[in-house]
Amino acid sequence: MNRIVIATDTFDQVNGVSTTYKNILKVTNHSITIIHPGQFKWKSFKVYPEIQVCIEPFKVYRSIIRFKPTHMHIATEGPVGLIARIYCKINKIPFTSGYHTKFPEYLQIYFKFPLKLSYFLLRLFHKKSKAVLVPSRSCKLELEKQKFNNLVLWTRGVDNELIIKTSKSKRREKINVLHVGRISIEKSIDDLCVLQDKFNVTIVGDGPYLKAIKEKYNKINYLGYKFGKDLANIYSQHDVFCFTSKTDTFGIVMIEALCNGLPVAAYNVTGPKDIVIKGLTGFLGQDLENNIINCLKLDRQLIQNLSVKKWTWQSSEKILFKNLLD
Repeated sequence: MNRIVIATDTFDQVNGVSTTYKNILKVTNHSITIIHPGQFKWKSFKVYPEIQVCIEPFKVYRSIIRFKPTHMHIATEGPVGLIARIYCKINKIPFTSGYHTKFPEYLQIYFKFPLKLSYFLLRLFHKKSKAVLVPSRSCKLELEKQKFNNLVLWTRGVDNELIIKTSKSKRREKINVLHVGRISIEKSIDDLCVLQDKFNVTIVGDGPYLKAIKEKYNKINYLGYKFGKDLANIYSQHDVFCFTSKTDTFGIVMIEALCNGLPVAAYNVTGPKDIVIKGLTGFLGQDLENNIINCLKLDRQLIQNLSVKKWTWQSSEKILFKNLLD
């Protein structure tokens, strides 16, 4: 019998990594044990207060020993992931790993840490993985240039609870533009906020940069975190979804928007260019304002029909366990 452990440094938080594994657990028939920092003592950073950094590595190791895994998926490259990686090496346990976050770029933004050194360390971490699961084709290409091996494309999905039947956008004096996600400086959210006089902008989410943007932009509707049907209703009440980040590897919120018939305006970067079909499900380019306006031309029903069929957690689950167990 397979005893599968997923080791992750984030599970209690609201982010793409947590969303991925929580939804995998919902749709799988496999018996899985999740190991994450919330089960141990942890600390956080002032720069990123939501992050849980596990400070009990020996307890993590003993916990893994107790479960006696036959297979391991290492979701993240933090302390929990590193302990899991050591366990697999010592005990010769087959494992796959996930690449979810551009840590080298974030470490450079926040701490001026050299990109080359970060990528070197990440290559070492993932080197013996049976498959390094990556969320988008362009992310895969970027890692290939960094000499990563065994890269496998891993799709994402949308929970049915987050989907409401779409309707045509109503004619309004101003376009209702929505942004959903973590509010942090590397997400380039100011690029949308500066358009507060031209559009009705709503921001869903929280994060360390929220206080600063509230002080700078007082015409924006800030809703905090929303989930489930509440979030689905918010998607359905808007005309365009704007994704401002240039540093994400994917962007699950974009496919949530598309599955609710909401066209996406974004930059032509990793994540958006892997998800958005230009001129059909959204518009990409350097001019966000123009992208938003162009999105009003698109057929919301068509967007929803295409997206609901394409983005499923069942497909995501199959890819994960095919690579882990075969």
